[in-house]
Amino acid sequence: MKGMGKNILARIQTAVDANEPKSEEIALIPAEEEPMPLEKSQPAKETESDDKPAFGSRFGNALLNFLRALLRLILVILLIGGVGAAIYFGYPLLRERFIAPVEQNTARVTELENEVADLKIQLSEINQRVDKMNASIEAHTATLEKLEAMQLTLETQLKENNDESLLRLKQEVMMTRVLDTLARARLYLAQSNFGLAKEDIQSARDLLAELKTGSSDEVLTQAIAHLDLALGNLPAFPVVASGDLDIAWQILMTGQAAATATPEPTSTFTTTPEPALESTATVTP
Repeated sequence: MKGMGKNILARIQTAVDANEPKSEEIALIPAEEEPMPLEKSQPAKETESDDKPAFGSRFGNALLNFLRALLRLILVILLIGGVGAAIYFGYPLLRERFIAPVEQNTARVTELENEVADLKIQLSEINQRVDKMNASIEAHTATLEKLEAMQLTLETQLKENNDESLLRLKQEVMMTRVLDTLARARLYLAQSNFGLAKEDIQSARDLLAELKTGSSDEVLTQAIAHLDLALGNLPAFPVVASGDLDIAWQILMTGQAAATATPEPTSTFTTTPEPALESTATVTP
């Protein structure tokens, strides 16, 4: 009833009140007003026409979104491929230029650290040996001072009383001084202190020469001879001097002279094979 106006209602009311023949007119009047539903159908057509552009726009947006997603996918694939190619071709160069030198430097640093650790251990051991040597040198020095004081006392007593027992005791003290002096000289040689080692060897040599006065002891003679060789080789040849010092030490400690070698048999032995070799060389052809 929304399409009917007030005038139409008034006409219908008048027709009903007047008479029946006018009903046809009344029936015709609403027929004229019946196009109103047509007005209602027109918006439906418009909505259909409106739906068509909306569907097209949605399809276009969907296609555009698909193209964008496809483009992004292609870009991602290209990016991953580029990164993979860079890693595949660039890693060997990177390793050669940067990683390998770093690894080599790291290995070298590790080796140097191990060498430094070993050197520290060796240095610690050397320091311990040096400390022991210094302690031994100090002990020998203290002993030598006491022996020297004892020798001076015995010499004073010998001047007052020429006793044979005092003389033998003095000789024993002097021999002990010689052995302690040579022992300290060996320690000085081990420390490469050639100057002090030479002084001790000279002191021991002088004591032995004093003991040998008036006697023909072969032990003392050989010991003095090796000490003279050691003095002649210092400081130029400390290894040779150390060998002569050790020989003199052994002679004095054992109290036995070393057997002297005769060079004559050696010379005859070297000369006799030569004719034999020459004869075999001539006979073989």
